[in-house]
Amino acid sequence: MLKLSTLYRFLALLFIIILSCSTPTSKNNNLKKLKSTKTAAQILGDSNYLAICYGGYRHNTRDSQPSIAQIKDDLKLLSALGIKVLRTYNTKYKEVGNILEAITELQREDSYFEMFVMLGAWIDCENAWTNKVPNHEKENEVANAEEIQRAVVLANKYPGIVKVISVGNEARVKWATNYYVQPEVILKWVNYLQNLKKVQKLVKNLWITSSDNFASWGGGDSLYHCKDLEKLIQEVDFISLHTYPMHDTHYNPVFWGSLKSDLLKPKIEATELLMQRAVAYAQKQYANTVKYIRHIDSTKQVHIGETGWASASNGYHGDTGSKACDEIKAGIYYKQMRKWTNKANISCFYFEAFDEKWKDAMNAGGSENHFGLFNINGQAKYGLWHLVDKGVFKELTRDGKSISKTYNGNLNTLLEELKLPPLRQ
Repeated sequence: MLKLSTLYRFLALLFIIILSCSTPTSKNNNLKKLKSTKTAAQILGDSNYLAICYGGYRHNTRDSQPSIAQIKDDLKLLSALGIKVLRTYNTKYKEVGNILEAITELQREDSYFEMFVMLGAWIDCENAWTNKVPNHEKENEVANAEEIQRAVVLANKYPGIVKVISVGNEARVKWATNYYVQPEVILKWVNYLQNLKKVQKLVKNLWITSSDNFASWGGGDSLYHCKDLEKLIQEVDFISLHTYPMHDTHYNPVFWGSLKSDLLKPKIEATELLMQRAVAYAQKQYANTVKYIRHIDSTKQVHIGETGWASASNGYHGDTGSKACDEIKAGIYYKQMRKWTNKANISCFYFEAFDEKWKDAMNAGGSENHFGLFNINGQAKYGLWHLVDKGVFKELTRDGKSISKTYNGNLNTLLEELKLPPLRQ
């Protein structure tokens, strides 16, 4: 028979062994449980879950789809940035399935890896993107139904990752002349998805929205105000709003331009003040939209589904136009928008993660190709230089290339290219 003291020592040792073996497993199981139960309601508005718009295309056509391995490299970079929520745009292409698979594989490899998705379903009018005249009074019923059904399949296949379905992208704003539809079309598909939740064909805590321009949500011209918009605001789980001061430096430049006092300051300080006014312009669009929406539904959350600033342009926003686009202005806008939205508990799906050449395939210098925080080669633009210095991207790569700074990190070269706009009128 064991002595009592020996028995106590034996039991204590056994307890330590059991604890050391069971704690990691318990910890991992709890983490996995947390991931599977995290909802859109918990994620949106939480600054610990930074959001971004993501496309992984490397070439000037979407016929060349990014591989799962390429996407995994991208997602590791974004995760290092603190990004935990991605926005995609359609279900037609293989890329979105690859994104969801890439996240799944990364979570198998690392139980601490968190990444969620707002899954976009593209919506078009009849004759969109054809040689025929777009019919904005009717929708492309077949293509739209297929987009929605693929979104349903993916949401059900990856319920731990897909937390939001967004119906349409700038599909109601009237300057989208190639494809826009009437609000009743978006309302129809939002109601369809909400009904699937009611009959348990989609998980009940999946949120449904539509991503559109601030004016389309009632924050601008009253021509958008109508009963169908009011119904849509009531039916979505939150509002996904777009605001683009950069574009309005040309189309509505009431806020843009240098002040006389700016020109007495160093270029970088003058640019900081310039971009503060750009952010204030976005804040005004957001506030005007919230005011209209709260008149209809006082409880509705409003998040930013898109905003961004291109780092280059050979068109309206470049050196021969509003002089809006360069890496310094883009980097300052990114930092200031993150600061504001994080403090205000607004999710901001910043546009976008990486440059994508397909968006203006016939014009390499077009601004649409240059909205990324990283360029095509994985170089970090000015807004992320400080993170390269901190080693945030150490040992991470894009297409086999380590992450370096654009312009070899030479701020003087950037300052030489920095143009201040003319005096405000």
